[in-house]
Amino acid sequence: MTVKPYRIAVFASGSGSNFQALAEAAASGKLDAEIALLVCDKPQAPVVEKAQRLGIPVFAFRPKDYPDKAAYEGEIVGKLDELGVDLVVLAGYMRIISSVLLTPYEGRIINVHPSLLPSFPGLDAIGQALAYGVKVTGITVHFVDGGMDTGPIIAQETLRILPEDTAETLAARIHPIEHKLYAEVVQGIREGRISLTVK
Repeated sequence: MTVKPYRIAVFASGSGSNFQALAEAAASGKLDAEIALLVCDKPQAPVVEKAQRLGIPVFAFRPKDYPDKAAYEGEIVGKLDELGVDLVVLAGYMRIISSVLLTPYEGRIINVHPSLLPSFPGLDAIGQALAYGVKVTGITVHFVDGGMDTGPIIAQETLRILPEDTAETLAARIHPIEHKLYAEVVQGIREGRISLTVK
């Protein structure tokens, strides 16, 4: 009897560096999972080409082509169910998830954010941290709820901000840590070591 592989769907809107890192971790065996689908709300985003190059199926859509969020999220849920997706991994997906997707995948949607949440949620967390003048920032992986970066925290890693740091240099130092931590958390969920207690 063949065991069904652990399937993840990655949602991304941009360049796809976290998507690439997860794909590489899966290919090398560090991550015991298969990326079954890339979901992207910007068909021209570089991440789409990365997925196509790796032979990973893509569902790219334009939200404005649908009457509302419920319509396109409903279609996404259908695709996830069809592929037997076990975990939804947000990797630079710039949209708030609604109950249409949250309810069927409760406790099975995670996100990575480049700050120590609850500090600096939302857009441009790196710029926010620099503008505020904090000396330490980091990365947070959390379960997704209906808010903006408000779900239960799974893991965090800290990073000292150097006096000479710019948004670009800080991002360049954050990304490798982000890529490693995210793959470790996905593997922890896959192994059953990490889970969300759903009330």
